[in-house]
Amino acid sequence: MLPTFIAALRADPPAFPPGLRVKRVQGTDGVWEITFAPDGRATFAYGTEVVPGEAHVIWRRVGSHDVLDDA
Repeated sequence: MLPTFIAALRADPPAFPPGLRVKRVQGTDGVWEITFAPDGRATFAYGTEVVPGEAHVIWRRVGSHDVLDDA
């Protein structure tokens, strides 16, 4: 999953395959969710580039579906 996620980030614009189920978290501004297992979720946001030309991802929460409760 991680290699697929990284490859998608490097596309311009980022293009996540449907299998990763990346989508914006409802009611938030700039927080995204990814599904990595049947009950595995993570939320992330984009940060300021550290390496020029590379997306910088800030992982916010990783765990079960409950991580979305306080996205």
